[in-house]
Amino acid sequence: MTRDADDEDTPETAPPHGLARRLTNYGDRDFARYLRRSFAQSTGLSRDLMGRPVIGIAQTASGFNNCHRAVPELVEAVKRGVLAAGGLPLEFPTISLGEVFLDPTSLMFRNLMSIDTEEMVRAQPMDAVVLVGGCDKTVPAQLMGAASADVPAIQLVTGPMLPMPWRGERLGACTDCRRFWARYRAGEIDAADIDAVEGNLATTAGTCAVMGTASTMACIAEALGMSLPQTAAIPAVHADRLRAAEASGREAVAMLARGGPTPSKIITPESVENAITVLLALGGSTNAVLHLIAIAGRRGITVDLHRFNALSERTPVLVDLKPTGRHYLADFHAAGGMQALLWELRDLLHLDCTSVTGTTLRERLATPPAWVDRDVIRARDAPVDPVGGLVALFGTLAPRGAIFKRSAADARLFEREGRVVLFDSLEDLAARIDAPDLDVTADDFLVMRNAGPASPTGMPEAGYLPIPKKLARAGVKDMVRISDARMSGTAYGTVVLHVAPDAASGGPLAAVRDGDRVRLSVRERRLDLLVSPDEIARRMAGHRAPVFPRRGYRALYAREVLQADRGADFAFLAGTDDL
Repeated sequence: MTRDADDEDTPETAPPHGLARRLTNYGDRDFARYLRRSFAQSTGLSRDLMGRPVIGIAQTASGFNNCHRAVPELVEAVKRGVLAAGGLPLEFPTISLGEVFLDPTSLMFRNLMSIDTEEMVRAQPMDAVVLVGGCDKTVPAQLMGAASADVPAIQLVTGPMLPMPWRGERLGACTDCRRFWARYRAGEIDAADIDAVEGNLATTAGTCAVMGTASTMACIAEALGMSLPQTAAIPAVHADRLRAAEASGREAVAMLARGGPTPSKIITPESVENAITVLLALGGSTNAVLHLIAIAGRRGITVDLHRFNALSERTPVLVDLKPTGRHYLADFHAAGGMQALLWELRDLLHLDCTSVTGTTLRERLATPPAWVDRDVIRARDAPVDPVGGLVALFGTLAPRGAIFKRSAADARLFEREGRVVLFDSLEDLAARIDAPDLDVTADDFLVMRNAGPASPTGMPEAGYLPIPKKLARAGVKDMVRISDARMSGTAYGTVVLHVAPDAASGGPLAAVRDGDRVRLSVRERRLDLLVSPDEIARRMAGHRAPVFPRRGYRALYAREVLQADRGADFAFLAGTDDL
């Protein structure tokens, strides 16, 4: 272990650890130790336990977070592992972000949760921490906080739900929910059917059963080296999930004996590229680009979207999972999981990157997996798609980039020019998208703005613009959609997202007008507004920034939030503070 700058040696000669760390400042350090031990004894701890290294456990159970229903059981399993390895486990609560229970969107509070995590890890006397989370923005927030605090940390995810049989097929949140909702909007099923689907989409504890944002981030955490091998995809209700929790507790104690590594040694430019490669091979969530940029940014690492495109061109999609394929996360785990995927990608990875176990990726991949289900995890010579699932687009409409999930889109729409049907806000979209007199055809581009990070809506998952009802009922399944918003990782379609700079900050998207022409070229990585620069400047002359509250967290958010190409992190949180 290394000595904390804030601490001095204890009366013994070893650097302070456990409850002797981070002493409350009363101006008398001996009194602070005495008082802390006194209060700790009121909890019933023995003096033996009080002298052990402390492993903090970030507890994120919440009645507003169904994905975390099994967190208390996971915490108990972590405690078993810590105690068995000779440490003292102490859980502590942090903010919990339940994706569908937050207004206006969970992303607005991701940075707040990262602050909570970072500051509680910094302030409380823990030698290492196990971060227990799963729901979409929770894992990114915890990794961002851990990257900044730079205390030895292990990410333990809650795991995905199990898809369950229903009327001859398996259902799992949330790609199937979108599929059935689209059918309902198109008039293909009735209210009774959609009610029955609603009760069968999410029937177990855990995160979404498909390769949505939660599962993508779980895989990215493992690819970075921040979680134990082969733990990303274990179903939430599987006994192995509890064994993974116990092993994470044991490993947290072992990290102390080895002297780390800390997140700053794990999250490096090379491991970030490994995580991008895995994201591309998974055909994973567009949200993961935003989160990975923010996590890397906490260590002063810049993710260049042009480099991202270069990696995408060399990285095939190898995993056949919903929303772009057929299978679920439980199938991915049973098929060989991350070990099998990393083995297939090994020549594209930086193999000298280390992980929480203290071993390198090269050591992890010394031998091939014993068995792989090639129906789920393809070999390199038989990919789902020969190129990566995501690309960045640039052009006059997105000078700093936009994100496009080509693995989830209709390739017939990749090279198009279309007339803009504009929605000025989420409220405008809701009011007019299904209007019978909406002037729209399947060849038009639906464009929505004022839903980016600098808007009061906080960049919600509203970029998956619905097909106008009159087109849906005519059989239209996909069309080009463009916005500065995000899209759920469980969604699909020809959808351009994260347009940067966003409209609220005065980006070119704010200059778009109904009837303008936009050109999309996935081949050329371009997204262009076909309006002259002079006309764009004229239109932008009267642009005004949105109005935010003057107090509280939302005032802080408005002042500090960065654009999507910077991960929508806060400016004052980005980078390191190594003094």
